[in-house]
Amino acid sequence: MDNLIHIEVVTPLGMIYNDSVKSVVLPGSEGEFGVLKGHASLISSLKSGIIDIEKADSTHELVAIDSGHVKVSETKVSVLAKGAVWVGGNSDSEIAKKLEEAKDLIKSMSSDSVALASTFAKMDNNVRQK
Repeated sequence: MDNLIHIEVVTPLGMIYNDSVKSVVLPGSEGEFGVLKGHASLISSLKSGIIDIEKADSTHELVAIDSGHVKVSETKVSVLAKGAVWVGGNSDSEIAKKLEEAKDLIKSMSSDSVALASTFAKMDNNVRQK
């Protein structure tokens, strides 16, 4: 498809996510922001939260990060995160395990209970829709 943007999420331990997708919503330090193909170039710091990835087939995948930076160009989103967990898998038990890992990662980085509740609700809702 012509309207896809490439995203990669990298941690010190290696590549967590790498694909071409429709859109990406990132937890910027000043608030969430979305990216589509053709977005203006920018660099931003990221706070702990969820990267919401809309795939070409309109399904969503989630990657939890604890903090990091993103470099956006017209065709690519590169996330460098201190720690990240892809919330996905081939079975319900694998997804549930990854969801708990993601919650623990985010909990360790944030003391804002309202932000935590909002992030966890978003994660739970997106995982249930699969």
